[in-house]
Amino acid sequence: MSDCPFCNILAGDLTGSFAYQDEICTAVMDIQPINDGHLLVMPNEHIPDLASLNPEAASHIFLVAQRLAQAVRESGVQCEGINLFLADGKAAMQQVPHLHLHIIPRYQDDGFNFQFSPRYFELPTREELDQNAFHIKQALANQPPQDQ
Repeated sequence: MSDCPFCNILAGDLTGSFAYQDEICTAVMDIQPINDGHLLVMPNEHIPDLASLNPEAASHIFLVAQRLAQAVRESGVQCEGINLFLADGKAAMQQVPHLHLHIIPRYQDDGFNFQFSPRYFELPTREELDQNAFHIKQALANQPPQDQ
């Protein structure tokens, strides 16, 4: 897609700092990193969202992210922990409509934080949790089976 910055990086039309690439996915340094070493792992094919990603590619991307997270820890950048973050949709803060998994190196007092809404501290009842679980299981049962 010509208007997708990630597709343009993958095509060589925009500059990227590549940390990893194979036939399924690529990892580049985030140009607006939360901390040094912040990577983005994306499928090489333009995939807009998580639902459009095939299970084999999803599995592969996560395995690559696992290896890259360990490499970040061993790279010398300040890193006491790792956040993996995938934003799926605008409401979830997805800014580029090409699926990507953030690998964010973390350390104490790095200044990055998720801000929870006040509702976060209002714990649901067991009945509400069970009801939501029931509806999710129903929706899952309506999906086609996937090979595991």
